[in-house]
Amino acid sequence: MTRKLFGTDGVRGTANTEPMTAETALKLGMAAGHHFTRGAHRHMVVIGKDTRLSGYLLEPALMAGFVSVGMDVMLVGPLPTPAVAMLTRSLRADLGVMISASHNPYQDNGIKLFGPDGFKLSDEDELTIEAKMFNGLDALRIGSDHLGRAKRLDDAVGRYIEYVKNTFPRGLRLDGLKIVVDCANGAAYKVAPTVLWELGAEVVSVAVSPDGFNINKDCGSLHTERMRELVVAHNAHLGIALDGDADRVVMCDEHGAMIDGDQLMALIADLWHRSGQLRGGGVVATVMSNLGLERFLNARGLTLIRTNVGDRYVLEHMRREGFNVGGEQSGHIVLSDHCTTGDGLVAALQVLAALIQSGKPASEILRLFEPLPQVLKNVRVVGASVAEVLARADVVAAMTAAEVRLSGKGRLLIRKSGTEPLIRVMAEGESESLVNDVVDGLVEVIRTAAGA
Repeated sequence: MTRKLFGTDGVRGTANTEPMTAETALKLGMAAGHHFTRGAHRHMVVIGKDTRLSGYLLEPALMAGFVSVGMDVMLVGPLPTPAVAMLTRSLRADLGVMISASHNPYQDNGIKLFGPDGFKLSDEDELTIEAKMFNGLDALRIGSDHLGRAKRLDDAVGRYIEYVKNTFPRGLRLDGLKIVVDCANGAAYKVAPTVLWELGAEVVSVAVSPDGFNINKDCGSLHTERMRELVVAHNAHLGIALDGDADRVVMCDEHGAMIDGDQLMALIADLWHRSGQLRGGGVVATVMSNLGLERFLNARGLTLIRTNVGDRYVLEHMRREGFNVGGEQSGHIVLSDHCTTGDGLVAALQVLAALIQSGKPASEILRLFEPLPQVLKNVRVVGASVAEVLARADVVAAMTAAEVRLSGKGRLLIRKSGTEPLIRVMAEGESESLVNDVVDGLVEVIRTAAGA
C-alpha cells in the first residue's frame, strides 16, 4: 500500500486547503490518538508548533480530535521539533505532534508525529492511521464521561533549554565567542539565543520577532545573506542559521563563507572518531550528500552510507545498524547519543565545542574537504503528476543520455520532492561546466514535459 496523506516528513500542504484543514487535522487527531491508545492508563499527547498563523487553526482541531478519543493533551506552544520529541519521552506521553512546515513559507503548514519513544513514525504506523481516517471514525469516539482533558506545560521552554545545554561537553563554555544566530522567525526564536547566552557567548540575534507571516522569509537556513553580513559586520566568530522548526542548521565562518550539513557531519564524525565516541564506523547520509564527504571519510577509514532523502530514513538506518552520526546536506544532523531526531541547536553546540577545543578560527576547522561541483535545480510540475512526467519517453531518453555523459565522471540524481509538486535534478562531478550543462539540459526537457 502507498500512503495517501503522509509524505517524507509527515503531512504537509497549504494551510486551510486540503490536507491542511481543520477537518483533516481533527480526523488525524482521532485516528492517531486511537492508534496509540494501548492499555488502561490515561493516555497523553504532547502538541507543539512553530510560529505560523495557521497554527491557531490546526492546534485546536488536533486537540479536539485527541480529546474525542479519550487522550489527554499537553500543549507546549512554539518550540522546536526536537523539543517535542524530547518532551514526549520525558513526560512519558504516548504520542507527540509538531505543527510545522519546517523551512517552507508561512502559507504552508504540516503535522509531524512522534511515537512514545520520541522517534518519527514508521511507514506501517502511518498506513494504519490513514486507514482509520478513511474508513469511518464514528466507532472511535468514546463516551462523554471518558473524554480527554487539555492543559499547557508552562515550563516547556525551560525544560528544553536545560536539555540542550546538557549535551554540551562538561567543563566547556562559550566565553569569548561572538555568535550570530538566525532563528528564522520560527520555533527557536526564544530558546536558541538563550542557550548560547547562558553558555557564555555574546549573541547577535537575527529573525527573532515572529508575527505569524515572516517565518523563513528572507532568513533562516535557506536565506543566509543577512546572517553572513552580520557576522562580518560584527566581527563575529561564526554564524548559525536554523530553519522554521529548528531541526536543521547551517553555519558560516568568520568571513561569512557557508558551511553546509555535509561539512558539519564531517567535523563531528572526525571529532568523535578520534575521541572513540563514533559508532558504526562512519556516517549515514542521503543520496544528496557530496562525494567530497564520502572521500573525506574513506581517507580516515570510515564509511558513508547513503539512504533515500529524508532524515527519517537516515535515522532508521542508524538505529538498525548502530550508527550515532547521520544527517542531510541541508542541515538535518542526527546525533543519536543525544536526540531522536534532527536538532539544529544540539548539532551547533557540538561544532562550537570543537571550535573552543581547537583554539582555531572557524575558517580553519569547519571546511574539512573541498566539495565536488554539485548543481541542484527544481522543476515545478503543473497540470500533471510527477510520476507521469518522469515516465514520459522524452524525459526517460534525456535522463539516459545525461547518465551516459556523466559515466565515470560524476553522478546524476533525479527525484520527486516528498513535500511539494517538484522534480529535483541534481548532478555532481569533477567538471563544473559538464555538471551545469547536464542539469540545464535535463531541466529544459523536464520543464517542457511538466508544463512549467
